[in-house]
Amino acid sequence: MSKNLILFTKILLLTPLFALANGPDGKDLKKLSYPSLKGIPTGEKVTCSPDPLVNYRWKSPDADDDLEVYTQKPVSVTCDEPVNMKAKGNSDLTITGACNIMFDFGQVNAGWLEFECDDMPATVECSISEFNEPAVFNLGSEHPVKTAEPKQYGKTYRLELNKQLYEGVRFAWIHLKDVSRKFRIRNVRLVCQTKPVNYEGSFNSNNDELNRIWYTAAYTVRLNLLKDYFGAILMERSDRHSWTGDAHTSQAAALVAFGNYDFVRKNILYTAEQFNGILSYSLYWVQSLLDYYQYTGDQSLLDSLCNNACNKLDIAYQHYEHSPSVSFYGWDERLGAGFENPNCKETHTAYKMLSIQTWKRFAKAMNDCGRQDLSRKYETYADEKQQQLQCSPDWQEGLDIFAASDAVNADVVSPEDVSSLWKNVYSDRLQRVSYSPFNQYFVINALARLGRYGEAMNTIDDCWGGQLRYGATTFFEVFRPSWNLCKLEDNDAPVNNQCGYTSFTHPWSAGVAKWLSEEILGVKPETPGFKTFTVCPHLTSGLTRIDGTVPTPHGKIRVYMDVKEGKGSLSVPAGTTGRLAIPLMGAGNIEIKMDGQTVQPEKKNATHVYLPVLNDGLHTFSFSYDRPAESPMVEEDINYCYPASTVKEDTLTQGNWKGVYGSKGYVLFSYDGEGAHRTKLPKQCQSIICQREENSRYMNTASDKRALVSNLENDESRSLGAITTFDPQVCRQTITIDVDYRHDKPYKISLYFVDWDNNGRRSAIELFDLQNKRILSPVHMVRNYEMGRYVTFEVNQPVRIRICQVRGANAACSALFLD
Repeated sequence: MSKNLILFTKILLLTPLFALANGPDGKDLKKLSYPSLKGIPTGEKVTCSPDPLVNYRWKSPDADDDLEVYTQKPVSVTCDEPVNMKAKGNSDLTITGACNIMFDFGQVNAGWLEFECDDMPATVECSISEFNEPAVFNLGSEHPVKTAEPKQYGKTYRLELNKQLYEGVRFAWIHLKDVSRKFRIRNVRLVCQTKPVNYEGSFNSNNDELNRIWYTAAYTVRLNLLKDYFGAILMERSDRHSWTGDAHTSQAAALVAFGNYDFVRKNILYTAEQFNGILSYSLYWVQSLLDYYQYTGDQSLLDSLCNNACNKLDIAYQHYEHSPSVSFYGWDERLGAGFENPNCKETHTAYKMLSIQTWKRFAKAMNDCGRQDLSRKYETYADEKQQQLQCSPDWQEGLDIFAASDAVNADVVSPEDVSSLWKNVYSDRLQRVSYSPFNQYFVINALARLGRYGEAMNTIDDCWGGQLRYGATTFFEVFRPSWNLCKLEDNDAPVNNQCGYTSFTHPWSAGVAKWLSEEILGVKPETPGFKTFTVCPHLTSGLTRIDGTVPTPHGKIRVYMDVKEGKGSLSVPAGTTGRLAIPLMGAGNIEIKMDGQTVQPEKKNATHVYLPVLNDGLHTFSFSYDRPAESPMVEEDINYCYPASTVKEDTLTQGNWKGVYGSKGYVLFSYDGEGAHRTKLPKQCQSIICQREENSRYMNTASDKRALVSNLENDESRSLGAITTFDPQVCRQTITIDVDYRHDKPYKISLYFVDWDNNGRRSAIELFDLQNKRILSPVHMVRNYEMGRYVTFEVNQPVRIRICQVRGANAACSALFLD
């Protein structure tokens, strides 16, 4: 499709939005009246943030504040019929014929599309999306197809897709048909909503990607702050409500980015009696309460919710020996792929480890509060279960990254077991990546506990850096690094999967902001409310400079350190004391001056020297090493068992498969009717099992060369069926095929795809080890299969094939062949 790109400078229009349309009556004017933005720009530039309001400040934002709005103008406009559109700027267009106009607003926003037209001599529809094609979501949404005729209010047209109006919008379209004469569209805009909140935290380093990750995580949370609670998704797909576990990482990011303690407090209360039917979410709620207490010192909230927390912890204790239904632990295949098979060994073990960790954390908090009775109770819970583990020396066998990380975070892995755990679980860079960025937060927490900061930085780059390379301005619900290998353009439509239609703005992915503030900037509370705190930056992987702030109830802690220049500063808020650690950066000795005076470290370990306690005030320091500072990279590659280069495609054979495919066996799906597969399996193949599929048999196939010729000798008849995904049902955008073929040599699996009704199908294939569910190959995108397309993998083990819908009515696979 030809496009004429007209790119102009990004414009942010922040004005009160009252009576933007010249409506014929007061009713229309009222429809277009919104509360104005009260934040004031500071003029400070934060180039690494996607947030257009990053430098706006509110005088005294409050948890009970209503939402406010601002408008956002497009940064570019394209048209599929350039001769039919002329643009003056990006939002003032003259139209002379039918066309589809696409607007890019520069980043995802929480808003809705509006524009003005004096007299519309055309049929008009509008679309919105977080990615570069009009969005489609599942049944249950108020408007699953994010395309509709806009509502007219006087001269203003507004796209209304749900009662709350807002969606996640990076891109918007105006579709024009039946244009009878020349006319003008003007003031194309998004009306965007925001909860008043200030950036009290900041993060800067000599690594621009890390800076972008921190601010993108913060922006992802900020976009989902609603009037009364932390939201969990921007797009309206029927699940736009509070999710208690999701809020754990969202609130964690908010603590370091915004310091909006009153709103975090409000959300903890809001979610206190709900766990969404997911056992781990109850424990994440307790951990959120403990995070809040540690950051604020608000013992009154902890006291008021103590019985609630104890009840959740006691239920976890009752569950421990009985393998309850955990319902959900994450979208990763190793965790049972969300709701598909959540009661697998990995999730049950992870839930046990999470229980031990939460008992320990709660016991410590109770001890700090003077509740030694509760402290002893939950210490006893943790000690009892930890001793059981120690009596089972093989308890670590079969652990994968999630259960292992929860075990490390629970401090139940003995020092002598760390080496084997690392080798078996963590050493493979590819397998450290979680499909859910939510779970990735707990993995990088574990890597920090293991002292593996270089590997943590690699994993952060794979997960969150990979999303930025995909074009992200907000972080996603799920992500694989290999999406970048199969995309055609930035912000391509994502792989839909076991999570359903993928969200591009999912604040559960924001935990990395807290990790960066605590582990790289190095600021952590030692006692509740930051009465005492430590600053211990971990600089590796080329990091040599950090500069940032962390909000506290007493004011901001500001840290600046440049190990190349050998200088820094630390601002200690009034009423607090801080302990500073300077990284050795590979040096043996270090000389330090604090506030102009030589100072001796209080202690030293392999990575840092720790200085005496600092009282409140601004402290400057300088230091010199006995050798040049080192910030080494950990060199490790992402290696797939079956690289993308080994996958082959064939569009020539079509239905004439005999003699080309299937020499060892085959399954011709629904060949003789819906669910009536024609099958031939070799004796080494224990089974081929399809799950979550719908069966279809196509009509009028007899003379179509795409249809598969009969497997019978001297029979040239043709037929074609398929297994398909259950689109647009909730979380039914994927099917699996488990191939238990135990061959002593490599063998080939070929899948035959036909987009029978030319519906624009685009599908993705993922390949996993059938036993441990580890991913084996990059995601492979199957495009343009209306004429028939074979995709062939060569493997040497039993595998799970997951076929996912990307675009089109569903994903459809017509046959599987073994060679």
